[in-house]
Amino acid sequence: MSITTEKKKEVIEKFALEKGDTGSPQVQIAILTERINNLTGHFKDHKKDVHSRRGLLKMVNRRRRLLDYLKEKQEESYKKIIKDLGLRK
Repeated sequence: MSITTEKKKEVIEKFALEKGDTGSPQVQIAILTERINNLTGHFKDHKKDVHSRRGLLKMVNRRRRLLDYLKEKQEESYKKIIKDLGLRK
């Protein structure tokens, strides 16, 4: 259900603003999106997994808050990350 170390490194390298950047909103949003996508696939097989569903909702809400923050502070970065990740907004 969680992402592999290699996949996480790829995501960090793609969305990092500078070398060693792991805490910027862009990187956090990208990692959360990857984890959300993995959990979504998990629920296709395990429909009654309520405990993991709660964790999924927490991740979605955290991503939403980070996206709102990014939209308020850096609108161009917000638009770019929405486009790169293929999110609806």
